[in-house]
Amino acid sequence: MSRLDSFIRRITAQRECLNEAARAIEGLDGVVFELGLGNGRTYHHLRERLPDREIFVFERSPAAHPDCMPDAEHLFVGDVHDTLPAAVERFRGQVALLHCDLGTGDLAGNRRLADFISETIPPLMAPGALVLTDPAFDLPQAERQALPDGVEPDRYYVYRWPGRTAETARAAG
Repeated sequence: MSRLDSFIRRITAQRECLNEAARAIEGLDGVVFELGLGNGRTYHHLRERLPDREIFVFERSPAAHPDCMPDAEHLFVGDVHDTLPAAVERFRGQVALLHCDLGTGDLAGNRRLADFISETIPPLMAPGALVLTDPAFDLPQAERQALPDGVEPDRYYVYRWPGRTAETARAAG
């Protein structure tokens, strides 16, 4: 498969997972964490899909298109190894959706980063929250979810945090 075809499949999988996640967290209170800004495409997409949610972005070196840049209040600048742990007390139990797009071509580095994030995020997550990620996470307390139709296995990973889900929140009214 060409690199272009692989990129298109990855971006399509990402979009489908983000769209499904936006629907799935309707009715859940909480903020969104975007780990990695890059060009700002997924941040912009999340703003379009979740216009009433606060979205906080973690980025080492922000350089996104101006239309895709969060304001300073919603941007944590620096290495995620420093910025994510620093956010735990402020956002404990408040994250309804966490999307991680921090991978690189360094597979060993990606694994170490995924392990670090897996260890750091549990206190952040709200009951019923979703975690979307490109590298697999080790989240034994969360349940791995089925991927949307058309997304190939292991192309993306979706985890549901235990507790109240959007469906039970809507039913409780």
